[in-house]
Amino acid sequence: MSLDYHFTVEQEVGSSTHAFFGFNGTGGVWRIAAINEAGGWKDRTTVEDMDLAVRASLKGWKFLYLGDLQVKSELPSTFKAFRFQQHRWSCGPANLFRKMVMEIVRNKRVNIWKKFYVIYSFFFVRKIIAHMVTFFFFCVVLPLSLLVPEVEIPTWGAIYIPCIITTLNSVGTPRSIHLLFYWILFENVMAFQRTKATFIGLLEAKRANEWVVTEKLGDALKNKEKTKQTKKPRGSLFGDR
Repeated sequence: MSLDYHFTVEQEVGSSTHAFFGFNGTGGVWRIAAINEAGGWKDRTTVEDMDLAVRASLKGWKFLYLGDLQVKSELPSTFKAFRFQQHRWSCGPANLFRKMVMEIVRNKRVNIWKKFYVIYSFFFVRKIIAHMVTFFFFCVVLPLSLLVPEVEIPTWGAIYIPCIITTLNSVGTPRSIHLLFYWILFENVMAFQRTKATFIGLLEAKRANEWVVTEKLGDALKNKEKTKQTKKPRGSLFGDR
């Protein structure tokens, strides 16, 4: 659901409205001129594709999302791998925001509305505040209202608002609406991980630029199949019958 929201809502809508959207490194094609003008790839954060996309956008380049093209990709195969991936995807944008916010403000090639959109909507709301709000409502407000009777929190503040916010993220995946309840619980579990990673990126702590490759089983399974095919059957000591 998160990826469908990312592609269908953030990228496809951003492309159709000629607005900025974060380019992801998988399944995309870059113009060499855009890469060179933006300053090339930089390894200062763990989201080098987003870094390049922001710099290219500040140079006036626009991105086009083609929804009718399909590119095969692979998701993390274990919860541990997914957790490391989400840490990188939450820490990296926050760290990039810290390093580029003044560069965006001082840029003279884009108008003030585009600056406002990139700083406020793309970075501040989606990459920073969204994680913290989810964590605060589900992991602080809701438990506090249940465990401390003296604390009175309106139902709309403790339940309705966080559920609506989380539900809106699933609008890009109507075919998985039957999994919405489990997805809300799963997002609650991941809220702490993402919030912690966001603070690490903002404060540029020691793990801010830690790159952990996401483990995927597709290549491993293919290699095992190739190994089985290339193995020659052992000959019998006395010959075959």
